[in-house]
Amino acid sequence: MSVKHPVVAITGSSGAGTTSVMRTFEQIFRREGIDAAFVEGDSFHRYDRMAMKGEMARAIAEGDHTFSHFGPESNLFEELEELFREYGGSGTGKVRKYLHNEAEAARYGQEPGTFTPWEAIRPDTDLLFYEGLHGAVVTEEVDVAQHADLLIGVVPVVNLEWIQKLHRDKAKRGYTTEAVTETILRRMHDYVHYMCPQFSRTHVNFQRVPVVDTSNPFIARTIPTPDESMLVIRFANPRGIDFPYLLSMLHGSFMSRPNTIVCPGGKMDLAMQLIFTPMLWRLFERRDKAR
Repeated sequence: MSVKHPVVAITGSSGAGTTSVMRTFEQIFRREGIDAAFVEGDSFHRYDRMAMKGEMARAIAEGDHTFSHFGPESNLFEELEELFREYGGSGTGKVRKYLHNEAEAARYGQEPGTFTPWEAIRPDTDLLFYEGLHGAVVTEEVDVAQHADLLIGVVPVVNLEWIQKLHRDKAKRGYTTEAVTETILRRMHDYVHYMCPQFSRTHVNFQRVPVVDTSNPFIARTIPTPDESMLVIRFANPRGIDFPYLLSMLHGSFMSRPNTIVCPGGKMDLAMQLIFTPMLWRLFERRDKAR
């Protein structure tokens, strides 16, 4: 953890909705005048798109049906930990971008599915903001979570997560239902061992729970809307959280446990604004005192 150079990390699985959470934080940063250094978790994959396909084919040929983007073999966990550590200590570090599509790649004169060269974070940013798969990952070799000042988990119930992934990958990437299903099955081992444990280390978790039938996610025609969902917000440490204020502002909300608020799914953006704005204020108050 750092005082002078805070690190904030959003962690969630593929299809969990971390990108939407990032947009909420972008709004907070603009309103509060915070200059954040943004880091995408995809940029710490070990292989570009073509190389990953090759590694996947090799693993399958060798009888390994668990090789996935979720595990340590396909990610640069050591480099990610070093980034968090270095930024926390000096406000700098090495980053790159993964170019997902033609539009992103065209700006760099590269092919989609490739990485830009590593470069130093621009100087004098206020905080590091990570959004991706592994912001709180811990293995026998690395401990990324220990270097973050604020860890946030975005964790839909698993059937909703699969529905969101199925619809996204079919609509935006042209995958078939069978191909997405195969990916889900292949990732299950790493999901259990490297994704799920992270959400016991996060400071706040947001879990969207549909109130419509999602019992067979592989035939769902639509994604349940926020208004068809409830949002479960769990605080690892409820001390200092103004629950009466949150309950009064989040209409229709209630407390299910001493550290858990449940509110209508459509209130997610407002809930994040109310919860994380004062948390960021406290991070910067500590920073200013330390400086």
